[in-house]
Amino acid sequence: MGNYLQSLRRRRRRRLAEQRPELSDQRVAVIGLGRFGSSLAHELTRRGWDVLGIDTDAPLVQRHSDALTHSAVADCTDPEVLQQLGVHEFTSAVVGIGTDIEASILITSNLLDAGVPNIWAKAISRQHGKILERLGAHHVVLPEHEMGERVAHLVTGRMLDFIEFDDDYALVKTVAPDIATGVPLGLSAVRSKYGVTVVGIKRSGQDFTYATAETVVEKGDVIIVTGKTRAVEGFAGLG
Repeated sequence: MGNYLQSLRRRRRRRLAEQRPELSDQRVAVIGLGRFGSSLAHELTRRGWDVLGIDTDAPLVQRHSDALTHSAVADCTDPEVLQQLGVHEFTSAVVGIGTDIEASILITSNLLDAGVPNIWAKAISRQHGKILERLGAHHVVLPEHEMGERVAHLVTGRMLDFIEFDDDYALVKTVAPDIATGVPLGLSAVRSKYGVTVVGIKRSGQDFTYATAETVVEKGDVIIVTGKTRAVEGFAGLG
């Protein structure tokens, strides 16, 4: 493994030296190449990031190796392995392991000890997420839980898309209810009466544009609305 790791570091340094300076910080180590980690790693690579994909499963690593910048078969619960791989040199790391909670916690702790400045960690439950937050992970995501909530909103309402933020605010794409159509938004009382703000509008055959107080929403327009979660839920249900 030693010769491979040395070769890996040499290739990474050579590639980074050839990159434009402004892209030199676009390096991320993705640990765990399951469905979540591999999807993330492939998308980051597609966007031009320098991605190191790591997993203990050799066939899994081999499957994704051609698509990623670098890949390695390694057990990152061992801090020495992280050091050998040079993960501490990366600006970001993603712990994509969810089912093995112990490994997730150990790897996150090792990354923190290594001084990686931006750590994202996947959690499979709120309790798991709280542990990762207490450890000091900079970002914790619960993809299954968040997707479940999102789909529930889409199934039960008139929303075309739904994104909720940590501070109980949400961003919703929906067909404009009649209450918001026919008059300029500034005169529609949408904000004062319903507690939401229309920030974007899309008319059939046109691109999305920013909404202003003078914008007149027409029947059938798709709008982007933001506000407290309950407020945007209620507004989207007015149609």
